[in-house]
Amino acid sequence: MTLYIDPPTWPGHGRLWSHLVSDASYAELHAFAEALGVPRRAFERDHYDLPAHRYTDAVSAGALEVSSREVVRLLHGAGLRRRKGAARTAPGAQPRSS
Repeated sequence: MTLYIDPPTWPGHGRLWSHLVSDASYAELHAFAEALGVPRRAFERDHYDLPAHRYTDAVSAGALEVSSREVVRLLHGAGLRRRKGAARTAPGAQPRSS
């Protein structure tokens, strides 16, 4: 099980955020986030948003540190990328191929 996290450089709600992703499945991503105690509401389309103060927790639990560009590349390569405005599917569901 390999999870990836980018640096906390994304501003929002007065904080900086990281993106936690899987290159294998949403099930793997959800299981990792649950083990970290990250609430499911932090899941957005294809990643979890983690506040900067949780970054080291994710890395200590085994998430590999990568660039933000690498996070997007990994999601695309795994077929797990969900863009804003794309057809919505249930959290944890696999995206449909067209």
